[in-house]
Amino acid sequence: MRGTLGRGETLAVHDLGQVGYAEALALQHRLVRKRQDGTIPDTLLLLEHPPVITMGRSALDTDILATSEQLLGAGATVERIERGGETTYHGPGQLVGYVIIDLRTHLRSLKRFVHLLEEVFISLLGTHYGISADRDPEHRGVWVGDEKITAIGIAVQKRVTFHGFAFNVNTDLSHFQWIVPCGITDRGQTSLKQLTGEAQDMDRLKQETAGAVAEVFGFTPDYRRGYPDVD
Repeated sequence: MRGTLGRGETLAVHDLGQVGYAEALALQHRLVRKRQDGTIPDTLLLLEHPPVITMGRSALDTDILATSEQLLGAGATVERIERGGETTYHGPGQLVGYVIIDLRTHLRSLKRFVHLLEEVFISLLGTHYGISADRDPEHRGVWVGDEKITAIGIAVQKRVTFHGFAFNVNTDLSHFQWIVPCGITDRGQTSLKQLTGEAQDMDRLKQETAGAVAEVFGFTPDYRRGYPDVD
């Protein structure tokens, strides 16, 4: 069922390919300011990162289990950031979405916003792949049984959201052994590749994800390859 919060307005969707974490974060900050000023529409960035561990406001140093030598050898970096949540991993084969949406326009509740982001992947997995996914009452994100397939972490500045989701598509799940993912020690990680038994086409997944976001929130997607105009 199509959502109504977006009221059919445009969601600018930009496929950026693979982008370094610091570059993507700087771009988000510029877009947040433009969305606050009303000079751009609500925006979704879709991309992949080189290997990186990100540590949110609740993260602990002990969440990183790998040695600095292991991370260096894998070309992985560590970033402390302003989103909520703890420690997570991003890397090739994982579809990352950064969602710059003005909550003042569409809904006032951040809790409701996160609920809808979870619904995006519950709906996508069920509709396109016949996979039953759900929420966990104790842990944010989307789960297939006891294994997480999509992590969600949001920050808000002056009622505009940024950061977003990390959807394990063809992700190297062994890299999650570098950390205590989201502070959870008794659950696992899964991916669409693991669940289906075959590698998935990332371009198709980007299109499906953009469509699911638009459907759940009630936007009209404008899908483009390349960077938004932030001059």
